[in-house]
Amino acid sequence: MSTNSTFLKEMGITEWTSRDLVQEKSEPIASVEASESTISEETHAKISFGIWWFFGSKPEGAADVLFQNIIRVLGLSPQEWSWKNPMEKFNPEQLPQDGSPIVALAFGGAAAQKLSGERDALSDLRETVLVINANGAEDLPLIATFELNQLVSRPKDKALFWQDVQLAKSVLQNI
Repeated sequence: MSTNSTFLKEMGITEWTSRDLVQEKSEPIASVEASESTISEETHAKISFGIWWFFGSKPEGAADVLFQNIIRVLGLSPQEWSWKNPMEKFNPEQLPQDGSPIVALAFGGAAAQKLSGERDALSDLRETVLVINANGAEDLPLIATFELNQLVSRPKDKALFWQDVQLAKSVLQNI
Protein backbone atom coordinates (compact mmCIF):
# COMPACT_ATOMS: atom_id res chain seq x y z
CA MET A 1 0.00 0.00 0.00
CA SER A 2 1.43 3.38 -1.01
CA THR A 3 1.88 6.26 1.40
CA ASN A 4 -0.90 8.18 -0.39
CA SER A 5 -3.27 5.24 0.01
CA THR A 6 -2.47 5.05 3.72
CA PHE A 7 -3.17 8.76 4.22
CA LEU A 8 -6.41 8.58 2.27
CA LYS A 9 -7.54 5.55 4.28
CA GLU A 10 -6.76 7.32 7.58
CA MET A 11 -8.92 10.28 6.46
CA GLY A 12 -11.76 7.93 5.61
CA ILE A 13 -11.45 8.59 1.88
CA THR A 14 -12.16 5.72 -0.46
CA GLU A 15 -9.88 5.53 -3.46
CA TRP A 16 -11.32 5.23 -6.91
CA THR A 17 -9.82 3.15 -9.64
CA SER A 18 -9.02 4.74 -12.97
CA ARG A 19 -11.45 3.82 -15.73
CA ASP A 20 -8.49 2.81 -17.86
CA LEU A 21 -7.49 0.20 -15.29
CA VAL A 22 -11.05 -1.06 -14.90
CA GLN A 23 -11.50 -1.40 -18.66
CA GLU A 24 -8.19 -3.27 -19.02
CA LYS A 25 -9.26 -5.80 -16.39
CA SER A 26 -12.78 -6.29 -17.79
CA GLU A 27 -13.75 -8.28 -20.85
CA PRO A 28 -13.53 -6.52 -24.20
CA ILE A 29 -16.66 -4.54 -24.94
CA ALA A 30 -16.85 -5.61 -28.57
CA SER A 31 -14.74 -7.71 -30.90
CA VAL A 32 -12.30 -6.01 -33.24
CA GLU A 33 -14.34 -7.11 -36.24
CA ALA A 34 -17.58 -5.63 -34.87
CA SER A 35 -18.58 -2.35 -36.40
CA GLU A 36 -19.81 0.53 -34.28
CA SER A 37 -23.35 -0.12 -35.47
CA THR A 38 -23.38 -3.60 -33.94
CA ILE A 39 -22.57 -2.38 -30.43
CA SER A 40 -25.77 -2.61 -28.43
CA GLU A 41 -27.26 0.19 -26.34
CA GLU A 42 -26.50 -1.91 -23.25
CA THR A 43 -22.81 -1.93 -24.17
CA HIS A 44 -22.96 1.83 -24.77
CA ALA A 45 -24.39 2.29 -21.27
CA LYS A 46 -21.38 0.46 -19.85
CA ILE A 47 -19.03 2.85 -21.69
CA SER A 48 -20.86 6.09 -20.85
CA PHE A 49 -20.68 7.14 -17.21
CA GLY A 50 -22.60 10.34 -17.73
CA ILE A 51 -21.87 14.04 -17.94
CA TRP A 52 -20.51 16.25 -15.17
CA TRP A 53 -21.37 19.95 -15.15
CA PHE A 54 -19.22 22.15 -12.91
CA PHE A 55 -20.58 25.54 -11.83
CA GLY A 56 -18.69 28.36 -10.14
CA SER A 57 -15.88 30.82 -10.64
CA LYS A 58 -13.46 29.42 -13.20
CA PRO A 59 -10.38 28.23 -11.30
CA GLU A 60 -6.99 29.86 -11.74
CA GLY A 61 -3.52 29.06 -10.45
CA ALA A 62 -3.42 26.44 -7.68
CA ALA A 63 -7.21 26.04 -7.84
CA ASP A 64 -6.96 25.14 -11.54
CA VAL A 65 -4.27 22.56 -10.77
CA LEU A 66 -6.57 21.09 -8.11
CA PHE A 67 -9.49 21.04 -10.58
CA GLN A 68 -7.42 19.30 -13.26
CA ASN A 69 -6.42 16.70 -10.67
CA ILE A 70 -10.10 16.18 -9.82
CA ILE A 71 -10.88 15.60 -13.51
CA ARG A 72 -7.97 13.16 -13.74
CA VAL A 73 -9.00 11.22 -10.61
CA LEU A 74 -12.58 10.98 -11.87
CA GLY A 75 -11.20 9.70 -15.18
CA LEU A 76 -13.29 12.14 -17.20
CA SER A 77 -12.63 12.75 -20.86
CA PRO A 78 -13.18 16.28 -22.25
CA GLN A 79 -16.54 15.12 -23.66
CA GLU A 80 -17.75 14.05 -20.21
CA TRP A 81 -17.51 17.37 -18.39
CA SER A 82 -17.97 21.07 -18.93
CA TRP A 83 -17.51 24.25 -16.93
CA LYS A 84 -20.54 26.51 -16.70
CA ASN A 85 -21.20 29.96 -15.30
CA PRO A 86 -23.96 29.76 -12.65
CA MET A 87 -25.04 33.33 -13.43
CA GLU A 88 -26.03 32.52 -17.02
CA LYS A 89 -29.63 31.55 -17.58
CA PHE A 90 -30.04 27.79 -17.97
CA ASN A 91 -31.22 26.71 -21.40
CA PRO A 92 -32.75 23.20 -21.70
CA GLU A 93 -31.19 22.99 -25.18
CA GLN A 94 -27.84 22.55 -23.39
CA LEU A 95 -28.90 19.04 -22.40
CA PRO A 96 -27.12 16.26 -24.31
CA GLN A 97 -29.14 14.98 -27.24
CA ASP A 98 -28.14 11.37 -26.57
CA GLY A 99 -29.92 11.33 -23.21
CA SER A 100 -26.72 10.90 -21.17
CA PRO A 101 -27.34 11.37 -17.44
CA ILE A 102 -26.05 14.59 -15.92
CA VAL A 103 -24.89 15.55 -12.45
CA ALA A 104 -23.96 19.10 -11.51
CA LEU A 105 -21.45 20.18 -8.89
CA ALA A 106 -21.79 23.76 -7.59
CA PHE A 107 -18.55 25.18 -6.22
CA GLY A 108 -19.56 27.53 -3.40
CA GLY A 109 -22.72 28.59 -1.64
CA ALA A 110 -23.54 31.42 -4.05
CA ALA A 111 -23.46 29.09 -7.07
CA ALA A 112 -25.57 26.47 -5.28
CA GLN A 113 -28.11 29.08 -4.18
CA LYS A 114 -28.39 30.62 -7.65
CA LEU A 115 -28.87 27.25 -9.35
CA SER A 116 -31.21 25.64 -6.83
CA GLY A 117 -33.18 28.67 -5.65
CA GLU A 118 -32.37 27.71 -2.05
CA ARG A 119 -31.33 30.38 0.45
CA ASP A 120 -29.57 28.22 3.04
CA ALA A 121 -25.85 28.49 3.75
CA LEU A 122 -23.43 26.10 2.06
CA SER A 123 -23.07 24.12 5.28
CA ASP A 124 -26.81 23.32 5.11
CA LEU A 125 -26.84 22.65 1.36
CA ARG A 126 -23.94 20.17 1.37
CA GLU A 127 -24.60 16.44 1.66
CA THR A 128 -27.98 16.92 0.01
CA VAL A 129 -29.09 16.20 -3.52
CA LEU A 130 -30.52 19.48 -4.74
CA VAL A 131 -32.17 20.15 -8.09
CA ILE A 132 -31.25 22.81 -10.64
CA ASN A 133 -34.12 25.27 -10.74
CA ALA A 134 -34.64 25.44 -14.52
CA ASN A 135 -37.90 26.14 -16.28
CA GLY A 136 -38.80 23.56 -18.88
CA ALA A 137 -36.04 21.14 -17.92
CA GLU A 138 -36.15 17.81 -16.22
CA ASP A 139 -34.87 17.61 -12.67
CA LEU A 140 -31.10 17.84 -12.87
CA PRO A 141 -29.31 16.76 -9.68
CA LEU A 142 -27.06 19.33 -8.08
CA ILE A 143 -24.47 18.77 -5.36
CA ALA A 144 -23.21 21.79 -3.43
CA THR A 145 -19.59 21.81 -2.34
CA PHE A 146 -16.73 24.13 -1.41
CA GLU A 147 -15.15 26.67 -3.72
CA LEU A 148 -11.86 25.44 -5.16
CA ASN A 149 -9.93 28.43 -3.76
CA GLN A 150 -11.22 27.53 -0.30
CA LEU A 151 -9.93 23.98 -0.71
CA VAL A 152 -6.51 25.34 -1.66
CA SER A 153 -6.38 27.62 1.38
CA ARG A 154 -8.04 25.12 3.78
CA PRO A 155 -6.78 21.63 2.90
CA LYS A 156 -8.68 20.11 5.85
CA ASP A 157 -11.90 20.66 3.85
CA LYS A 158 -10.67 18.35 1.08
CA ALA A 159 -11.97 15.25 2.90
CA LEU A 160 -15.44 16.83 3.05
CA PHE A 161 -15.15 17.83 -0.59
CA TRP A 162 -14.28 14.24 -1.47
CA GLN A 163 -17.51 13.12 0.24
CA ASP A 164 -19.43 15.57 -1.97
CA VAL A 165 -17.74 14.16 -5.08
CA GLN A 166 -18.62 10.62 -3.99
CA LEU A 167 -22.24 11.68 -3.50
CA ALA A 168 -22.29 13.19 -7.00
CA LYS A 169 -20.77 10.02 -8.47
CA SER A 170 -23.36 7.89 -6.66
CA VAL A 171 -26.20 10.07 -7.93
CA LEU A 172 -24.89 9.84 -11.48
CA GLN A 173 -24.62 6.05 -11.30
CA ASN A 174 -28.21 5.78 -10.06
CA ILE A 175 -29.85 7.98 -12.69
